Amino acid sequence: MKNLLIIIGLCSVIFEGYAQKELLQSGPVLGYSEMREVKIWVQTKIEAEVKIQYINVKDKKEIHWTDGVLTKKAEAFSAKLTADEVEPGNRYKYTLYINKKAVLFDYETVFQTLPVWKWRGDAPDFSFITGSCAYINEIEYDRPGKPYGGDYQIFTNIAETKADFMLWLGDNVYLREPDFYSQTGIFKRYTHTRSTPEMQKMFAVMHHYAIWDDHDYGPNDSDRGYAHKDLTLKTFELFWPNPAFGVGEERGVYAFYNWNDCDFFLLDNRYYRSPDFLNEPNKTQLGEKQKQWLKDALIESDASFKFIALGGQFLNTSGKFEIYSNYGFADERNEIIEFIQKNNIKNVVFLTGDRHLSEVSVLDRAGCPKIYDITTSPFSAGPSNIPEDEVNPLRIQGSLFNQHIFAKIDVSGILSERKMTLTYRDADGKILYTFNIQKEK
Repeated sequence: MKNLLIIIGLCSVIFEGYAQKELLQSGPVLGYSEMREVKIWVQTKIEAEVKIQYINVKDKKEIHWTDGVLTKKAEAFSAKLTADEVEPGNRYKYTLYINKKAVLFDYETVFQTLPVWKWRGDAPDFSFITGSCAYINEIEYDRPGKPYGGDYQIFTNIAETKADFMLWLGDNVYLREPDFYSQTGIFKRYTHTRSTPEMQKMFAVMHHYAIWDDHDYGPNDSDRGYAHKDLTLKTFELFWPNPAFGVGEERGVYAFYNWNDCDFFLLDNRYYRSPDFLNEPNKTQLGEKQKQWLKDALIESDASFKFIALGGQFLNTSGKFEIYSNYGFADERNEIIEFIQKNNIKNVVFLTGDRHLSEVSVLDRAGCPKIYDITTSPFSAGPSNIPEDEVNPLRIQGSLFNQHIFAKIDVSGILSERKMTLTYRDADGKILYTFNIQKEK
């Protein structure tokens, strides 16, 4: 009888755990990871109190809790929770609670903190996922005809890579015509994409960082003139648990983070962008203050690899679409290249999206450090029909793909001989292409 009561009790707890999941709209999403804190995002369907319980996987001695947060309609019922009782270099099993009841999942939920490694040995190896252009169909608001999105299993397969984190390169959602000009519309679009079932495990098992491009910023090819850019910035801030949004008093989605021996510079190519068809000199995608910050931060960095995340392609000079060398932005592109080369800044790798195609480009000038551009697109939006007359002279032969795709990047080896390995993978996780970059000394 006693055993029967125990079984009934356990079943009741499990039932409550899954029932409480009915209040969950999307998430949890693991955000930035630091040595002393980790951010976790969650969204409910109605107003509710959310909090996170977490415990060190290694010693399992003490249970910790984040502060509770009451979700609100004015913030899309979203919340960011801070795990601030952590130690560096550890893993923590975490449990989401909604209205004081645990929410159960069919997969393990664990986050990690960055280790202290300097002056103690070589940097730990790590891996991350990157890519862009996640279109999720909603037929009543999509263009008529063949659905533009597809192969959502790509997100399930990303979760299975067991990468440490994921860096989203923009067009993470696709705002539609009903969405552009109201907070309600923008909230609805972000919520619709974030709630994609195939994404949920991916969000919960690896950390996430993001920039934006035109489709999650505003209309197609939108720029600083977009009237509601403050609404999309507010929404981006609500939905992405990034370490920062802008630097100092400058607004935008640009920020910095470090992962072991690598630095990541997240750029905003929309908020300060000159209109593409504006006829004037000194056109900019970044704005002067963001550009100066990038230069200063690159100079200060001693990272093995310096990854620069940018919505659009940087190196390609084919003259097609919104690549950096087109629409009058070539001077700013050249300014950034010359700065990197003049100051002998080595191991710079641009991570770019937007184009609905993938390719690796390299700028290799005699006597100068190489500059790389890894373009990865699309996750689930329609792949590009590459124009026959598009010739990218900096493309590495064999690296061009026009299909649903993601990139996994592994950083490994002893500190003095660090290596970066790129693998392009299709929607089913199959490896399509591999490319290595050896750290320049």
